[in-house]
Amino acid sequence: MSQSSAGAEAGTAGIPVDARDQGPETPLSILDLATVGDGYTPSQALAATTVLAQRAEEWGYHRFWVAEHHGMPGVASSSPAVLLAHLGAHTSRIRLGSGGVMLPNHAPLVVAEQFGLLHALHPGRVDLGIGRAPGTDPATARALRRGAGMDAVDEFPQQLSELLHFLDADFPAGHPYARLRAVPGEASAPGSGRPPVWLLGSSGFSAQLAGRLGLPFAFAHHFSGQNTVPALDLYRESFRPSEALAEPYALIGVGVVAADDDVQARRLAGSGALSMLRLRSGRPGQVPTPEEAEAYPYSEFEREFVDSWLANVVIGAPDQVREGLQELRKRTGADELMVTSNIHGHDARHRSYELVAQAWGLGQVAGQDPSQGSGRGADRA
Repeated sequence: MSQSSAGAEAGTAGIPVDARDQGPETPLSILDLATVGDGYTPSQALAATTVLAQRAEEWGYHRFWVAEHHGMPGVASSSPAVLLAHLGAHTSRIRLGSGGVMLPNHAPLVVAEQFGLLHALHPGRVDLGIGRAPGTDPATARALRRGAGMDAVDEFPQQLSELLHFLDADFPAGHPYARLRAVPGEASAPGSGRPPVWLLGSSGFSAQLAGRLGLPFAFAHHFSGQNTVPALDLYRESFRPSEALAEPYALIGVGVVAADDDVQARRLAGSGALSMLRLRSGRPGQVPTPEEAEAYPYSEFEREFVDSWLANVVIGAPDQVREGLQELRKRTGADELMVTSNIHGHDARHRSYELVAQAWGLGQVAGQDPSQGSGRGADRA
């Protein structure tokens, strides 16, 4: 499939037209953070993410999204637009997107131009996922929003409206921005289309806004599991058909750690849990090794936090992971699952995604023996 026709079978949001008729095998996608593990450099992490995107395409994943985070030593994806341009040049079919761009950190015109450029480079393959959280700590957020003030989050609906108008080149007459143009885009090349916009969130606010605007919705179940079902219910109840979407469509982000056996998977999962504990404690760092996570002297409170965090992660051998994902899909009614694996070591992280693809029956991996890896050393990338 050429870049110009990639995703042609999908709707305007890159949604498979038969997504609701695929039985248990709903579309499966990846959210990657270009995680930097202890002992690795950002350059190595970004190279590993590039290899992972290529493998995800081979394995049959539907989308590959990257996130925006700032000031976090364990996350190298501070600029989704830059990283997506690179990934697009190294893949040919898989949909690429932001999961997401934190709109309060940016001028809507800049985002429209950046993703208009990405759409021109990789037509029909780019998703624009938009969030309203800062993606960082308060001090860094202030540095990012100089001149905008910290009330930028409260202005999110207005910013989103401006972004959509820039993308569609349809500000109403008399609007202060009516004569402005986001280039490349519809303004300079009518009929060229633009990236579909998704709204991301972990609360009812984003769910309701996505529904009212008729946009596809991506919910962060991987760090807000208790709110998933209420938010999806609110999204569906609030949904109004739009030119972009005739029916509500929701994907959920799911933390997953897969390995060849349950013991190994639980050992690998400890790294991500300790990393999150440190982040929530104001001590962000690189993703620790499994050995460090095992040796860490958890207090009673810290152990409760880690146990609670891991309870929301699907962990285990391939069969267990498949059962966990199927149960989650059934319980939430999600139209698509987007898995993310916070694991130390690129080979182990890639292996987790490979095993998930095999367990879910994706693409070329469907017939492979899960005991046989791809044979390509990501840690040497």
